[in-house]
Amino acid sequence: MTTNAVDAADAAAPQRQILLVVTGLTPQVVTETIYALWKHDPTLVPTEVHLITTALGAEHARLNLLSPRIDWMGRLQRDYRLPAIDFSPARIHVIPGADGGGLDDIRSPDDNVRAADFITGLVRQLTADEHSTLHVSIAGGRKSMGYFVGYALSLFGRAQDRLSHVLVSAPFESHREFYYPTPNECPIHVRQGDKEVTYDCRHAKVDLAWIPFVRLRSAQHEPMLTGNTPFSACVSTVQEALAEHELVMDLRGKRIRAGGQIIRLPQTELAFLSWFARRAKADQPPLPGITFKDIEQRAEPYRDAYVAELRRIDPLLDEDGKTLRANGLRHGMTPEYFNAKNAKLNKTLTQRLGALAARPYQVLQEDAGAGYSLALPPTAIHYAALPADGSQACERGAASTT
Repeated sequence: MTTNAVDAADAAAPQRQILLVVTGLTPQVVTETIYALWKHDPTLVPTEVHLITTALGAEHARLNLLSPRIDWMGRLQRDYRLPAIDFSPARIHVIPGADGGGLDDIRSPDDNVRAADFITGLVRQLTADEHSTLHVSIAGGRKSMGYFVGYALSLFGRAQDRLSHVLVSAPFESHREFYYPTPNECPIHVRQGDKEVTYDCRHAKVDLAWIPFVRLRSAQHEPMLTGNTPFSACVSTVQEALAEHELVMDLRGKRIRAGGQIIRLPQTELAFLSWFARRAKADQPPLPGITFKDIEQRAEPYRDAYVAELRRIDPLLDEDGKTLRANGLRHGMTPEYFNAKNAKLNKTLTQRLGALAARPYQVLQEDAGAGYSLALPPTAIHYAALPADGSQACERGAASTT
């Protein structure tokens, strides 16, 4: 590899390696995880650490990990000569309670909702930087916290992001005096029956357990990725994306329902989609694209089929085609017109639904050189009036708008 190629690769590599940990009253999961990462691969040591916890957990973490007298984070870095890690009290994020102050514990259903939304928001924020990797540990905190942070990573995680747990050997696991296997002698005292036994932290074993997770980021549409959408709504969006698909075409209302959402479309895009929806509903084969080689054969019939859908949307369209933006259609449908309408329609659906959820409703070529089609079964396509109030309810047997 040339020097320029190496420089380009370095520039493209993620610059931030973020570790996100959930904890309760056991802040040692932070140092245990960093040690396990260093032991597994020194290049995985994070450049910054974020902690999600309760108000009491935050005080435990600050005093035990960062206070000058105890300073377990500093000790770990000095013992193993780790690179600088950005971790400070500002990186300790406390789940807010109903009064706006820090939540003392997660016990009620409302507490769980607040924890889920807060964790989801922070994971969304930390995955927004494309020049970063996010490593999430579920080793600490209440079980619900581990579930929420793992599920949030599934919702927003990217190809470079990872999920893990740390496994600590007995009797060091969950011992309040153990923070990582030290390179030098470090005794801890363990009560066993009526005896107190001393163990050396040097002999502890800490292993990293990688956890595979399903990446569902492509099922989220843009508002979910950038807004403050709560956890439950993000889950509902993914469920819609993975559910049985149904397309409802309301031509007169210039709207469709797809992926559980009602979407308004310009009439030219709506007509383009309806052209292919009608073909799919009739179980017709994929339609070949237009090239300049076959424009004489296909330009006029394609235009006629498309214009027929435009006139279903607006029966008062002028016969001379002035309102049909006729420059692109006067002599039939050109390749540029076909490709532009298709690209704009597909882009609009992706923006509204997300890449994964939009795909069943897009006009696509499944293979290079194959024809264009809408990959929905005939039974999944309906022409009906959608409710005027914008609700998602729609009777399949509503009056036809075709």
